[in-house]
Order: sequence, then structure tokens, then C-alpha cells
Amino acid sequence: MKKIAIKVLKGLGIVLLLLILLAGGVYYKSVNYNMYDLQANKELLPEPSDEEGYAVLAEELVSQMTLKEKIDQMYGEKMYQIPKLAIGFLLKDRFPHVYVGENERLHIPPWVLSDGPRGARVMDHGIYSVTTFPVGMARGASWDVDLEERINEVIAIEMRANKVNYAATPCINLLRHPAWGRAQETYGEDPWLLGEFGVAAVKGIEKHNVMACPKHFALNSLDNSRFVVDVNLDERTLREVYLPHFKKTIQVGKPASIMSAYNKVLGEYMANNKYLLNDILRDEWGFEGFVTSDWFNGTYDAIGSVKAGLDVEMPYQQVYKYDILEEGIEKGEISEADIDKIVTRTLKTRLKYAFSDDQETYGHDQIEKESHVTLARVAAEKSMVLLKNDKVLPLTAETGQKVLVLGRLANTENTGDIASSNSTSLTITTPYEGISAFNQTLQNEVELYDGTDTNLAADKAKEADQVILVVGYTFEDEGEYININGDMEGSAKAGKLVGKKGIGGDRESLKLLPEDEALIQAVAAVNKNIVVVYVGGSAINMNAWEPKVAGIVFAWYSGMEGGTALANVLYGKVNPSGKLPFSIARNDSDYPYFNPYTLKIDYGYYHGYTLFDKKNIEVAYPFGFGLSYTTYTYDDLQIMESELNKNGVLRAKVNVTNTGGVAGEEIVQLYVGFKNSSIDRPVKLLRGFDKIGLEPGETKTVEFEVNIQDLAWYDPEVKEWKVEEMVYELYVGPSSRKEELLQLEFTVLNSDL
Repeated sequence: MKKIAIKVLKGLGIVLLLLILLAGGVYYKSVNYNMYDLQANKELLPEPSDEEGYAVLAEELVSQMTLKEKIDQMYGEKMYQIPKLAIGFLLKDRFPHVYVGENERLHIPPWVLSDGPRGARVMDHGIYSVTTFPVGMARGASWDVDLEERINEVIAIEMRANKVNYAATPCINLLRHPAWGRAQETYGEDPWLLGEFGVAAVKGIEKHNVMACPKHFALNSLDNSRFVVDVNLDERTLREVYLPHFKKTIQVGKPASIMSAYNKVLGEYMANNKYLLNDILRDEWGFEGFVTSDWFNGTYDAIGSVKAGLDVEMPYQQVYKYDILEEGIEKGEISEADIDKIVTRTLKTRLKYAFSDDQETYGHDQIEKESHVTLARVAAEKSMVLLKNDKVLPLTAETGQKVLVLGRLANTENTGDIASSNSTSLTITTPYEGISAFNQTLQNEVELYDGTDTNLAADKAKEADQVILVVGYTFEDEGEYININGDMEGSAKAGKLVGKKGIGGDRESLKLLPEDEALIQAVAAVNKNIVVVYVGGSAINMNAWEPKVAGIVFAWYSGMEGGTALANVLYGKVNPSGKLPFSIARNDSDYPYFNPYTLKIDYGYYHGYTLFDKKNIEVAYPFGFGLSYTTYTYDDLQIMESELNKNGVLRAKVNVTNTGGVAGEEIVQLYVGFKNSSIDRPVKLLRGFDKIGLEPGETKTVEFEVNIQDLAWYDPEVKEWKVEEMVYELYVGPSSRKEELLQLEFTVLNSDL
């Protein structure tokens, strides 16, 4: 018996050793996976000479493929290669390369996706950091589309340096409600603003031979139930509110690809939604690129997805399996010609990028270089919104000041979501570090207190000349919802959280966390000149403490240089110029209905400033609002032609003067009103904006052009866009607040003027 036991133990030991070796091998291969060239070998694959040539080459390649090879073009990597994703995420805190669509026999190179709303997500072996920019919502608050294009150029450059040629960005989903967890990734609540930024982002990415992929198409404005929720809305709401920014981004920006959303729309999962993916996206808008699914749980029905026009499912073969598709062809549910169509349009698009011969210009020295880091700081500075200033800002930049920096987030590296939009930088400057460094040159004492004792914080505040409170959120409070062990469907059915909550996701309260509000209340009771710095991705409810503080700055998740930028803004080295890309309601109940846990939700025609305008609801802070350290006046608004036809262009101009004592940048906004409409329409809609720099006393004339067709409404009965013949209002000013806007009228006639 003893000998048998010894043999059994030896056998178990050998098995255990083999398992350890196997696990070690899997780990090693997952961390040190093979890298593949993304460029085509021009000696083996002839390079087309023009646009038509790529279509011809794609057709020729598809004609040489077996059905299995065609299907291999329709999904990410093989399932056995997926462990590198889990190991990369959980053990190495990095996003590995996932190679898609390689065909060695036909010399077709693969393509590789990287997320990247605020910095390159996928990194080459040996590269552990990239430039991290402020989040999308912060950049939306800059209202600076030229800056956005430059930012995305840098992101694309660093993607190329990391051997990536496909960017899963920009996120242009509409902010319907401020509690949306992924609000930080997008640009705001207004479709016009979203469209302008979407175009800028795509142009910046595509300049460097990276395929841009706007996401998530469409109606993805809720996160905790995103895999199961069914969004219901009428046709006008779909066309006029939730699709215009996608349409503009696609038709003007011309991205190579687009990503479908997880959710259902009108009862159909987006991956199977032929009406949106094919009828509207391709047939109406003329999109010629390819559609990928969102990662994991983004596809459900292979046959339905083929019919709908979903080209590639990611990141591995889930429903686009050989047996399912072969059976579908045998049954006549789909044809091999349908498969050919999908593979051909994917190839003809991505082959253009594979034939680029500029890879050598994108070396590792391009990553996180000085000019890129400087741009990250500038972006943070231009993004920050001065919301309230009761003669406290800018802070005195003089020697002899005792500076107190408070809050649990004051010295925290906090750049936002840690899921798909994460970005890793070599160094991150915290608010405290930025303020401390600024004051070091002034020889001022800067004290940090990031503890929870409000009495101690108040005692310190009594003795300080300058008090800065840093409050807000982290990836644990908002962001992409990560809940591996949770029951998303069960929670959605119950209408509330079932089981354990994960990290991130939608906020269930618009208030700050209790410890933040307690800190503000305690310190405000002993020092009236405190400045509150908010770090987060969207609007918050400030009713309980806003009247008690002298200054409020929305700093957002401000990237790797956020602390430096914050100090520059607080002390007046930089004049704040950001403006809110959303409205902040006075009461939470004024926003549209929102529940993070739901199987169904109705999206209405009105939200944000259009809702508040329509219902004449007073807001805490209007869309487009932001203060400055200088003042501006608007005058002499003019319309060049006050009578126009339906295909005309409205031309207007206004004078803007810096009437203060310091240089600054002003965001001039143009809205068009529909008071005389015979149908239900918003009071006004944003239809133009421009960010201008002005020296003290300087006046600039800002000119706008608005296509009259951009004033159309969608008539679902005849399925047409229509421009009404009526008198319209033109509003120009510093925000959407009616009292701040200059106003004129113009008329659209049904004639050939």
C-alpha cells in the first residue's frame, strides 16, 4: 500500500509539474506573444494604383478564398490566443495586440485595434507608457476643434509607433443624462457639437494612416444595462437627435470603420439591426467602410448579423462560426455571395492602410515626447471651466502665502476610466503636485491634507491664506461598467442592482460622495474664500454647497499634465476659456428619466438645453457657460441676406471685444430658433461656434455660415428632410442663456432667390 501511495503521489506530482509548466508556457506566450507586420509585402501582393484598384484587388483575393478563409476574415483572433487578453489585463495591466484578418497564403497582412479616446491603449513590447490627454468631455469643454484634431494626430502617431493601425475612437454617443457612466468619453449633450468634434477626431487619426472607428453606433447612452437594454424612440427623435453627429462624422470625416453598440434599438440588437447598419448607414449615408462589433457580448445571431451588414465580430469567433454560417448557406438563409460582400468591403478598405510605406517614420522615440506632453498640458488648460468666481480667482501669485490643498483626490493620480479607454503615462502630475510646484518658485508653504477628519481640515483652513478643495470621482465611481461576477440581466429585470456592484458604471446619485460634501461644508463654515476643484466626467448636483464657496472650477479628468494645468489656471498664468458642453439642472428631477438598471427605456425628443428651453425650466448653469478672468462684449450682429431659399447659406457676423485687462479666448456660439414652426421643434439649436483669442481692448469680427438645409426636420410620414418656409431667429452670444444672446431674424422662402 505504501508503494502504491508513493506511485500515486509521484504521478500527481508529475501532473502538477506539467500543469505548472503548461501555465507557465501560456503565461510566457501571452506576455511575449508574436508580433506581425501590418504592412503588405509589395513583392508578393501587387499595390493598386488608384481607389478602384483596391476594390478590384479585394474582389480578386476573395475569389481565391475558400469559404473557411472568408469566414476567417470575419472575426478577431482564434480562441486559443485569447488568454493573452486576460493575462494582459489582469496581470500586466496592458492591452495586447489582437491580430485580425491575416491570410498568409494570399499574403494579406492583419490589422490591429487599439482603444484610444485619451491615449493609445495597446502598447508594443517594452513600451509601458504613452501620452495621456484629458478625457473627451474635457476636450468638448474646450470647444476647440483644431485642438481636437491635433490631439488625435498625436494619439495616432503613438498608435503607429506601437504597431497599431486601427483606432476604436472617437466615442460620439450623446450625453442624454449626466449619470451615464461613460459620459467622460464623449464630447457633450449636443449633436452639433458632437459632430464637429467627431469629424476633427477622425481627420486627426486618419492623417497618420490609422483607421478611425467612431463608436458606439447607436443609441448607447446608458452603461450598466448596455448588454440587455432595448431603446425605444420615434423616428424624428432618432433622425434629429441621436444620429446627426454620426452622419456628419461619417460623411465629412470619412472614417474607415464604425463600431456597433451592444444595446438593442426598437427590439433588435445593434449587431443585427439592418435598418441602422445597412439601410441608413450604407444606403442613405453612403458609408463604404466596414462595421465591427463591440468586444465580447456584442454579437448574438450570425445569420441576422450577416443580413444586417456586420462585417467583423470582435475579439474572437463567437457567432461567426464555420458550422453556423455553412448551415445558413445550405438552408438558403444567407448566400456565399453575402459573405463575399462582407469580406470584400472590409478588404478594400483596410488594404489601403496596409500598403503604406511610412512605418519607419513612427519609431518608439515618437511616444510621449516633449511636444506631445506639452499638448496634453495645453489641452487640459483650455478644457477647464471656471464655473463660479466670487472675487477669489485668480489666486495671488505672491510670496508669503500659506496654501492648503485638501481632499482625498488632491494627490491622487486620477485620469479617468480604467477599462477600454484607459491610458498609461510614465508620469502623472496630481493637483497637489502641480500647485506645490507652482508655489515652490514663490517660496510659499503648501500643505496637503487628504485625510477624512473634517474638524482637522477646518482647523487648518482657518490658518490658510488660500484653500483649494479637490473633490469628485475616480474609476471606481463612474466609467465603463466592469462587473464580472454581477448579474446585469437580473438587475435590469429587477430595475435595481441585484448582487454585488462592480466598479465604474452609471452614477446612481448626481451628488458628490458624502465625504466630499462633508469636507466642503466643514471648511466653508470657517473660510469664505475657498476654491472647489471638481474632478469628474459630467454634471453634478451642487445645491447643498455651491452658495457657500467662492470659486468652482471643473477640471475634469485632465490627463497626465492636469496638475500643472490646474495650477496655471488657478494662479492666472492661463486665463480659463472652457465652457460647459452640457447643461447643469437646478433639480435632478428636471433631467430626463434615467435608470441604470432596466430592460427598456424610452429616449425622448428633448434633453439637455432643448428640454430646459422647451419647458422654460431655470437651470443652475446653462449649456455653453463658462467664466473668464476678463470680460467680453458682443455687438453689431448682422445678417448678410435676411431672405434665403431652402438651398441657401445664412451668413452672419458679430463683433466681440475683450473689455477686460488680460488676454483671453472666447467661445462665440450661434443658435437658430424655431418659434414660428408649425410642428413641435426646439426653441433653439446650436448651429455654429468659434473659439477666438483677444488681447485686452481688442475687437474681432466673427463670421458664420449656416447651410439652410441644416435647419431641416425629418418628416417620418414621407421619409424626407424638410425645411420650413418661415421666419427664423438667429441668436449669437457667450452661452445658450437667452438673456446673454443677441437676436435677429431671417426668412426662408420657397423660391429661387
